[in-house]
Amino acid sequence: MKILIAEDDSALRRLLYDQLTGDGYEVVQASDGKEAYELYRTLSPDMAILDVMMPVMDGLSLLTKIRETSDMPVIFLTARGEEIDKVSGLRMGADDYLVKPWGMNELLARIEVQKRHIKSAEGKAQGKENVIVAGNLRMDFANGIVEKDGEVLTLNAKEYHILKFLSENMGKVVTKKQIYQAVWQDDYVYDDNTIMVQISHLRSKIDDDDNKHIATLVGIGYRFG
Repeated sequence: MKILIAEDDSALRRLLYDQLTGDGYEVVQASDGKEAYELYRTLSPDMAILDVMMPVMDGLSLLTKIRETSDMPVIFLTARGEEIDKVSGLRMGADDYLVKPWGMNELLARIEVQKRHIKSAEGKAQGKENVIVAGNLRMDFANGIVEKDGEVLTLNAKEYHILKFLSENMGKVVTKKQIYQAVWQDDYVYDDNTIMVQISHLRSKIDDDDNKHIATLVGIGYRFG
């Protein structure tokens, strides 16, 4: 994980650098907000630790510019402990706020919290990528759920994997050989009947008068969607 540190106190900046690199993080440093923004634009860090009071561009202004293009976690470090300052920073999009003097262990714990948030967001994004909607079908392959008109369908393993393969190739023509190799994970043995029977069973479960999901191209293969 790459962390951007923006802090005008060189001794504190060095302390942060030594601690975080020692813990396995990649760290990029800036002594003012403008320099930090250029590093953000060119190096795409995963998280930022910002001082509020910095020369050239303060931390709040820097956060505003970052939030134009990124929702990466931002932790503020500042000597300003007034509640109004904390509220302003959080309302502007900061994820956490530490008032000096703070302890290194507390900072590391808060970084870990933000790391968990990143992993959770990535997991949710991955889950969304595995959800395919086609007509009245909703196929959540991350969780193995296929729904028709909101009701969960019961598919056998072959039906499920055929549907998954076809839907992942939505709009494309796939041959029986491609289906066989993907689903049975074996060399194609020209057993057309096996594939046709499974697709017939699958159609009986996912198709209705208004939704015909799998088209047959005679002598070629099938197309989903």
